[in-house]
Amino acid sequence: MTQAKAAVCRAFGEPLVIEDITLADPAPGEVEVRIAACAVCHSDISCADGGWGGDLPAVYGHEAAGRVTRVGTGVSGIAEGDTVLVTLFRACGQCPSCVDNHPGACQTVTDRSDHPISGADGTPYAQGVRTGAFAEAVVVDQSQLVPIPADLPMDAACLLSCGVITGIGAVVNSAGLRAGQRAVIIGAGGVGLNAIQGARIAGASHVVAVDMVPEKLDIAMEFGATAAVLGTGERPWSQAKKIMGGGADHVFVATGAIAAFDTAARYLGFHGKMTIVGMPHSGQTTRYEPVVVAATVQQILGSKMGDGVPRRDIPWMIDLYRQGRLKLDELVSGRYPLDAINEAIADTRTGSAKRNVIVFD
Repeated sequence: MTQAKAAVCRAFGEPLVIEDITLADPAPGEVEVRIAACAVCHSDISCADGGWGGDLPAVYGHEAAGRVTRVGTGVSGIAEGDTVLVTLFRACGQCPSCVDNHPGACQTVTDRSDHPISGADGTPYAQGVRTGAFAEAVVVDQSQLVPIPADLPMDAACLLSCGVITGIGAVVNSAGLRAGQRAVIIGAGGVGLNAIQGARIAGASHVVAVDMVPEKLDIAMEFGATAAVLGTGERPWSQAKKIMGGGADHVFVATGAIAAFDTAARYLGFHGKMTIVGMPHSGQTTRYEPVVVAATVQQILGSKMGDGVPRRDIPWMIDLYRQGRLKLDELVSGRYPLDAINEAIADTRTGSAKRNVIVFD
């Protein structure tokens, strides 16, 4: 067993507590990873707020990178000393979703009940988001790991595990945006900026960013948006359509703010697609007119983790990064030690951060 420090959620909506934890030895098919960096994703904050329920105490964090320290029996393609990304993609590889290259929607893997994490007194702790990477080390299934070059900066590389693959994947995998099409991205946070990058890389003729904060729109332009529209204005969809010369072929809702979903379809033209990327809290609802969707032959799509296949998509994204076509370093807003994680979370809540990263010695 391995001893490590972790940020533990003991009560929803309360600050995380730094504690000593114990990790069980890797079971067959599992791998232990010493974490070098883990980004603070809004999904982790939603979990810690109780937005989707769950068991406590829990260790969250799922957007991580580190080095393999131990390998369980039956593991192939991963060895001690390897540099890897740690993702929440725990997949069986055999169900219809996995066979059809949709591991993020694996139909047979569920959150495990025999968590590998326990407290100092032996109390089992939930492995939040199937990962528990707000900790010095994790034990995860081998399907959750993607080997990466050892020379990549870990604070930037860890973003590939979620924010980058979710944003770019929503554009390329889920929506299938084609060169020359017009795209609107609502929400210019960590995921939205990567949807903007994905639309630029895919060859969109217009990439219009929409956000409620002017400063975030300035950043969106740096990441490839061709125009920016302030969401607090009157009928911002009309402004976006005027810029594009018509309705969008794609609108990506890259925020969990429920109000954004109520008006997202207004940006679309005929045959347009609205892709839902952001994850509102359970129980929140939106309204739309079905007759408009039918009459304009529009589509509403869901996109979980960018419909990505990590071992296929992440090497491609690393190539883009090395070629200077994908911004990673610029996504990092702040770097915090583990004992300052509540400060990182508080800063992320303000909406001003692209991605704050917890870095470990």
